[in-house]
Amino acid sequence: MESGAETAQAAPAPPRAPARRVSWQKLTFVPAFLVAMLLATWLWFQQADLDPVSENALSNGQVSQALWEHVQLTVISTFFVLIIAIPLGILLTRRAFRKATPVAMAIANMGQATPAIGLLALLVIWLGIGRRAALIGMIAYAVLPVLSNTIAGLKANDPTLLEAARGIGMSPTGVLTRVELPLAVPLILAGVRTALVLNVGTATLAVFGGGGGLGVLITAGITNQRMPVLVLGSILTVALALLVDWLASLAEVLLRPRGLET
Repeated sequence: MESGAETAQAAPAPPRAPARRVSWQKLTFVPAFLVAMLLATWLWFQQADLDPVSENALSNGQVSQALWEHVQLTVISTFFVLIIAIPLGILLTRRAFRKATPVAMAIANMGQATPAIGLLALLVIWLGIGRRAALIGMIAYAVLPVLSNTIAGLKANDPTLLEAARGIGMSPTGVLTRVELPLAVPLILAGVRTALVLNVGTATLAVFGGGGGLGVLITAGITNQRMPVLVLGSILTVALALLVDWLASLAEVLLRPRGLET
């Protein structure tokens, strides 16, 4: 009669979970939805009876200019969020700076807890009207998810893996760049995705600080009580947020270390 140990050895190993793949449905659904939404909006505007006020708000390339300004605000603010939050998150997980983590997280929480419009108003009072105030407000509002996810991702690494890397002679920089950061990539990218979507939404408030963006169309539609202008500004903002979120989700899968796919 076989012993319990022999039976355990003979038992087949549990099957490994299949690697996560991006199905064509996931790749095409959001772009197809966006195309359908924008096409429906265009067809609606083709038959809409616009009065002179609405035509003036949408003419002379003002729509494309507002959209381009919105994209610029989102890209620039996200770039600065990344170069601030990721290095800071790495620094705060090093032994010499761990005690400063609660202070840094408290400041980041204050930036996001403050109402965006109130923060922008304070920055305009301090810096004056212009894009700079809007960008600083957007950066302060979006730092928290990237910073917290960077810290969480680095802290979640298996200590035995890090010890093994040091045991084979890797320098601290080598352990960080070749072991810690690749393992933390999924969480970091999730934070970046959140920050991108936050910035698209917050950029609509840049108009109140003279920063431009699609908020120009939205506020023009509200103040002038022109529904077509309001609808166009809102739809373009939603479409941009969905597109950014889709691109970020695609980057999450493509940049995820292959050994971590589940």
